[in-house]
Amino acid sequence: MIENIRLSFRGIFTHKMRSFLTMLGIIIGIASIIAIVSTIKGTNDQIEKNLIGSGNNTVKVALYQEDWEYSFDSGIPNGVPTVSKDTLKSLKNIDHVEGVSLYRSRQSYQAIFRNNTSLDGGYIMGVQQDYFSIAGLTIKKGRGITDKDNKKFRQVAVLDETSARLLFGEDDPIGKTIEISSTPFTIVGVCANKENFEPSMDSIDEYYTYNQSTGSKVYVPIESWPLFYQFDEPQSALLKVDATSNMTSVGKEAADVLNTYVSSSNVQYKAQDLLKQAKDIQNLSKSTNAMLIWIAGISLLVGGIGVMNIMLVTVTERTKEIGLKKAIGAKKKAILFQFLTEAIVLTSIGGIAGVITGIGLAKLISILNGTPVSISIPAMILSVLFSMAIGIIFGLLPSYKAANLDPIEALRHE
Repeated sequence: MIENIRLSFRGIFTHKMRSFLTMLGIIIGIASIIAIVSTIKGTNDQIEKNLIGSGNNTVKVALYQEDWEYSFDSGIPNGVPTVSKDTLKSLKNIDHVEGVSLYRSRQSYQAIFRNNTSLDGGYIMGVQQDYFSIAGLTIKKGRGITDKDNKKFRQVAVLDETSARLLFGEDDPIGKTIEISSTPFTIVGVCANKENFEPSMDSIDEYYTYNQSTGSKVYVPIESWPLFYQFDEPQSALLKVDATSNMTSVGKEAADVLNTYVSSSNVQYKAQDLLKQAKDIQNLSKSTNAMLIWIAGISLLVGGIGVMNIMLVTVTERTKEIGLKKAIGAKKKAILFQFLTEAIVLTSIGGIAGVITGIGLAKLISILNGTPVSISIPAMILSVLFSMAIGIIFGLLPSYKAANLDPIEALRHE
């Protein structure tokens, strides 16, 4: 076996250009597959990370009217009370729940101002003091909302990085004032945005699903909510779950707890099943890119045919060598394995070169398009094994032909 491998490398280096051109189809095919798979995996990982909450496993339970989150701009629906302390305790007692924080949310148009600058489309969030830790939001400057802020109805606010940049530019916002519905609020902190990457979307529904929580946000104490909105507006709940696999079941149980106190038939609490939404978008991405992988597979097929062709040429060129080996006692099996090994070595080198090229291509795509990539080790290993399989399949016919040459006819070959 080792001798066969040595002879294979000697043959490759003897005919460098021919060997390279033979491997080119394999290299292109493997490189394309690695680049596509890395991009798909990177995109899917980023989608799940963004939607689910960067590994925080948070579930949002909010009031819905049919399939849309209820807009309190239409008023408070009848038969929906605020969440009581006992109800909050029941939510915290759900299995696999590590924490619960209540909050209120409104999308703002012409409500948030700093001088003449308006934060249109941003969200006003009325939050409890533990909201930031449960949501996995890091305070970058200043501080977050505290228990005293809520107890004393303080007019303080925390901006996310996007709203801080839009309202204050490069200036430090800490200690400065903004107006929310003409009520002044002092900025006490700036929190980090969640990482945002937007994949290609094929419909407005997908765009809404992915982007429904990516707007800029201004956080205020939940007890200060009545300064600009109604005091008895029902809250939403953010639950931190111990594992991603438990998010769906916890969300359903939390919605059932809250709906126990809802007497309206028009609205009900629903869990935002981000895990399912992430999987739906990921499946769409996978089905779209599967076609690209098949196209790349055609390149591998062409590469395999090229390997078979060059091996047939090699058998013809080395007919006398084969005849001589047979004349001195070489068996058919030994001849077959020699040429089969050459085909496998050739395609394996092409496979390894393709993997390296594919990684470089994926990194280049990431730099040019801003698309996240995640290199899949199993895909790399499978690609090399697949290239070896191509060598076996397409090298079998030339190897069989070499093994069955008549030694007398082979020695007469010119």
